[in-house]
This record gives sequence, structure tokens and C-alpha cells, in this order.
Amino acid sequence: MTGNPGSGVTNEQIAANVRLAKQLFSGLVIAGKMHASGVDEAVASHEAVSQFLEAGADVILVPAVGTVPGWTDAEMIDIVKLAHAHQALVMSTIGTSQESSGSHYIENIAVRNKVCGVDIQHIGDAAWTNESPLENIFALSRAVRGISHTIERMARSINR
Repeated sequence: MTGNPGSGVTNEQIAANVRLAKQLFSGLVIAGKMHASGVDEAVASHEAVSQFLEAGADVILVPAVGTVPGWTDAEMIDIVKLAHAHQALVMSTIGTSQESSGSHYIENIAVRNKVCGVDIQHIGDAAWTNESPLENIFALSRAVRGISHTIERMARSINR
């Protein structure tokens, strides 16, 4: 559950939809925002995340540190601790067009968010061909897992 750019979706609406999804869907429910979605409220806050968790969210979606102005490491760590205290995961998202930035910038974002304790790192598709450059996907994976695990994942068959 999230809000696309300019959609006007509020955190309160996301929480309400998480409650509905938990009634109708047995899979994992991911909730949060990677950007403001055209609403004058905090993209992520302790209060909003608490609402998502109370509604039953399994994964909290937040902007990656370094992608939204003013979103700090300290704020991310606060959200991570809150989510983990409720046995939820945290997914940081590169979804505000930085996915087309250079690989060094992507590596920096990946390491900063790993240090903050996020469990999942998402890289979006807003680059020039509607997909992230493979160099940036590779850079993120290498920064988070190291080269040996990155290559192992690339070489592994989907049939295993």
C-alpha cells in the first residue's frame, strides 16, 4: 500500500487499506511511502508507522536515506527499531529517480541504509528506459552482499 506521485494518498488512507487488505489477502502486506505523493505530511513518521503496524503491516516501506530531502539516518533508525519491535521488516526504497544516478551514489545509499538496519532494499524503475541500469542494480547488490554472494545469486537457477 503506497501513494503514487501526485495521487494525494495520506498515511491515514494507507493504514485503512492495510486493515482491509489483511481481511481479504493472506500474503505479506507492505505499507508506506517512498515520497510525499502530493500530500503535505511527513513521508514517514513514528506516528504513521505505528498506524501501519497496528493495522497489520508486515513490511514497512520508507524512502532510502539519501533519496528524500531531510530524511535522516536517525529517523530511519527510529523507524527500523519500531518496526522490528513489532516483528515487522523494513524496506528502504530508491524510488525518486536516483535509480538512474551513478553506481557510486547507489552504493552509498545501499551502505547507509544497511547500517540503519533495513531488511530489504528496493531500487525503482524511473531511469531512462523504465528500468534501473544493470550497473546500478549490480552496485547495490555488491554493496549489500559482497561480490561472491552477488555472483552466486546471478548464477543460481530459478529452478532450484
